[in-house]
Amino acid sequence: MNTSMKIAGALLASLIPLAVWAQGDAADIRHGRYLVQTSGCNDCHTPGYMQKDGQVPETEWLTGDAMGWQGPWGTTYPANLRNLFQEMEEQAWLVRARQPMRPPMPAPSLRAMSDDDLRAIYRYVHSLGAKGRPAPAYVPPGGQVATPYLDFTPKNLPTQVAR
Repeated sequence: MNTSMKIAGALLASLIPLAVWAQGDAADIRHGRYLVQTSGCNDCHTPGYMQKDGQVPETEWLTGDAMGWQGPWGTTYPANLRNLFQEMEEQAWLVRARQPMRPPMPAPSLRAMSDDDLRAIYRYVHSLGAKGRPAPAYVPPGGQVATPYLDFTPKNLPTQVAR
């Protein structure tokens, strides 16, 4: 066998693991898209998603929203996950996803996901690339809110009877 054939064979052999890795990454991205779509991420993190019954182009997904969610915790905003994930390493996301978060983020549901599911979400969102602007900053209880918001303050609660 001549030297050229040996080099070509070695090159080809070195590309096989790369192809296997790329297929695995593509599968993670598909699974991440599925999780984002079925776990309700777009409901808050994609402007107009609920109002349009999910009929928002994927190119607009997960860009955050200026619509606030106000309750006893203050006013929170759905983060622009596309920009956030461009600035965050995958391992940092795994750590962040396990930490407490302000409502209405369903943090217990996120914490219940496997590391593989969280990695798939990260890889999908990261694959979308950056887009849009950051969401407004958190406003503590009683602070001045300059954006539209939904009020989640409990009202007409029954009085507790002492036993």
